[in-house]
Amino acid sequence: MELSTPFRFQSRNLILPFTHIPINHPFKHPPPFSTKLVNKPKNSTLTVRALRKTPIEGLSDELNAIARRNLDFAYTRRRVRDAFTEVHQQLDHCLFKNAPAGIRTEEWYERNSRGLEIFCKSWMPRPEIPLKASVCFCHGYGDTCTFFFEGIARRIAASGYGVFAMDYPGFGLSEGLHGYIPNFDYLVDDVIEHYTKIKVRPDLRDLPRFILGQSMGGAVSLKVHLREPDDWDGMILVAPMCKIADDVLPSDAVMKVLTVFSKVMPKAKLFPNPDLDELFFREPSKRKLAVYNVLCYDDNPRLRTGMELLRTTKEIESKVHEVSSPLLVLHGAEDKVTDPLVSKFLYEKASSKDKTLKLYEGGYHCILEGEPDDRISAVHDDIVSWLDFRCSSK
Repeated sequence: MELSTPFRFQSRNLILPFTHIPINHPFKHPPPFSTKLVNKPKNSTLTVRALRKTPIEGLSDELNAIARRNLDFAYTRRRVRDAFTEVHQQLDHCLFKNAPAGIRTEEWYERNSRGLEIFCKSWMPRPEIPLKASVCFCHGYGDTCTFFFEGIARRIAASGYGVFAMDYPGFGLSEGLHGYIPNFDYLVDDVIEHYTKIKVRPDLRDLPRFILGQSMGGAVSLKVHLREPDDWDGMILVAPMCKIADDVLPSDAVMKVLTVFSKVMPKAKLFPNPDLDELFFREPSKRKLAVYNVLCYDDNPRLRTGMELLRTTKEIESKVHEVSSPLLVLHGAEDKVTDPLVSKFLYEKASSKDKTLKLYEGGYHCILEGEPDDRISAVHDDIVSWLDFRCSSK
């Protein structure tokens, strides 16, 4: 797809390379969203997205129609997000209800060196709170740096940290075919490129800098650290994707077929995907709220994406002994999505002199947002305490 094509549908976001333009979202009054189909861009290949099997309970027919829209292209994902902003603010979740007040936020788009428009966001503490360090976030597979992370970022920012996040190409509000990772190293390049600019900001360049990765974002963070081992003062990994469990991998025969097909039709949504929906959130009430994360990619992985995830985890598994950064690894002990034993393996093999592993009894995969309220608060406190101790020793 030619990059200029979708811009016809998003005049407010047309920007020059490497420019930085704030977004003024009307949070209280989202813009009207037409439920009529928008013509797809010319000269593009559109992969059909399966509609959600059941409507989202409690939503109007109009909002459910919006939630079922094809999200392959960024311009649609951005309009869907606008339509759901007010809904998200009213959800009954501790991350939204107990979010600290006074946090300064900023949203913007910038073009990366590959010409893709990337969504970026920051959360800064109240002006009277001294800034201790920067924390740069890498989100998980299929996810976005908005929605649940909004509350997590506000909690960390309230403790004196500048929190920064971006959506990878193809995810959230950034440009790119939804859920498509043609090369995991491109994704790592994009993260390094963006956070390099963050780290040299006048208000941050003399402060410690940390990288925080969740699930697949843990794999991103590890690869970023292995590329630039001396550029970070610490790394926090939450249920990191360092190895895909053997019992959820396709057989060797199927893998051979997938390898061939991934080269012929890389964007096809045909990579086997076991049903793990109930294994992400331990708290049933919070599991019900996950459906409101309407920007998430929830189809079968695209063939090339699946192969890239496998390739990356194998590479990381072979290089864990090279991890040297101060390291905090957090994992739910009952996580069936990413294996806590692999986090233990990472902790034991890493050459870091300063390393901590915390396993949370009974915890599932999403310990930052899917556990009971007191557990979520405890995990956030553990992150902030770890950051505070490293910053106080600088």
